Amino acid sequence: MRALIDARAARRVVVDGRSGAGKTTLARLVVEAWPGAQLVSLDELYPGWGGLREGAALACALVLAPHAAGSVGRYRRFDWTLGTFAGAEVRVDPDRPLVVEGCGALTPASAEVADASVWLDAEAALRRERALARDGDGFAPYWDMWAAQEDAHIVSEAPEARADLALLTR
Repeated sequence: MRALIDARAARRVVVDGRSGAGKTTLARLVVEAWPGAQLVSLDELYPGWGGLREGAALACALVLAPHAAGSVGRYRRFDWTLGTFAGAEVRVDPDRPLVVEGCGALTPASAEVADASVWLDAEAALRRERALARDGDGFAPYWDMWAAQEDAHIVSEAPEARADLALLTR
């Protein structure tokens, strides 16, 4: 685990973890406490239920890497109803701090450009309860499929070991 850096110098924070672990809640709290910070959720970039790895790659290529280079990041949100990327282009301002959160967000590429990173986890039954309470019947049929992608991400990318801070939530 890398040493924590001075939060006053941070420009990019990545929050990763399993579904239902509390990533979105933590990321929103960080953004609320960080003047001018902007939030990008991987939920906007996953190309459907089978797209954890691709969504993470898009977040790094379209948002994190441009931000680190001082360029405007650009992406279109995935429309889960239409099953395609649609709508107006979202722009990510390189002059404002950035928080990126979502399952799969912490990879070797994103760790290279992140100033701080967090891994969250919780007991499986609690995570499932939280996620299904949040997303209802829309997520239930995909829970096992999504969990398998999380498992593959954990094995291939070792996000907990890459994180500056790893937390088990309750």
